[in-house]
Amino acid sequence: MKTTLLTAAALGLVVSGALTAKAAADAPRAQVIFDHPDKFTDVRDQEFPTDRGRDAILKTLRDFIVREAGYQVPTGCKLTITFTDIDLAGKFEPWRGPDFDEIRIIKPIYPPDFKFTYVVTDAAGTIVKQGREDICDLAFQMRITLDSNDPLRYEKSILSDWMRSTLRGVRTSGS
Repeated sequence: MKTTLLTAAALGLVVSGALTAKAAADAPRAQVIFDHPDKFTDVRDQEFPTDRGRDAILKTLRDFIVREAGYQVPTGCKLTITFTDIDLAGKFEPWRGPDFDEIRIIKPIYPPDFKFTYVVTDAAGTIVKQGREDICDLAFQMRITLDSNDPLRYEKSILSDWMRSTLRGVRTSGS
C-alpha cells in the first residue's frame, strides 16, 4: 500500500512537472503594450475613425507580434514591446470624395512609422537586451510581401524584419 502511494505521488509530481513545462513552453513569448493609442499618429480604419476600428487594427498587430515572437524569441525569454506611436502606411485623402472615406491611399510619401521601446528578459527576469526604436521605412513599397490583400502587410513585414535582426543574437543566461 505504501509503495503504491509513493508511486502515485511520484507519478503525480512527474505529470505536474511535465504540465508546468508544457504551460511554460505554450506561454506567449511576447507582451505587446500600446501606450495611449488614442494619441497615435495614424491607426485609423477610415477617414472618420472609430475606436472599434482602431482596436481591431491594434489587435491584429498584437496577434502578429505574439505569433512571430514564438519563432523569433529564444525559448525561455520574453519580449515586452511598448508602442508609443504608430503611423500606418498610406493616408486617407478626403479631397478624393466621399466614395474614398474607407480607402487608404498607399504612396511612397506615406511610409509606415513605429516608435517603441522593448525589453527582452530571460526566464529569471534578467534583462538580456533592451532598446528604443523609431523605424520608418521609406522603401516600404519595395518589400516583397506574401499576402498582397493584407491591409497591414507592410507593417507586418517591417516588424518581422526588426524582430529577426534584433533578436538574432539574443541568448539566455543558460545558453
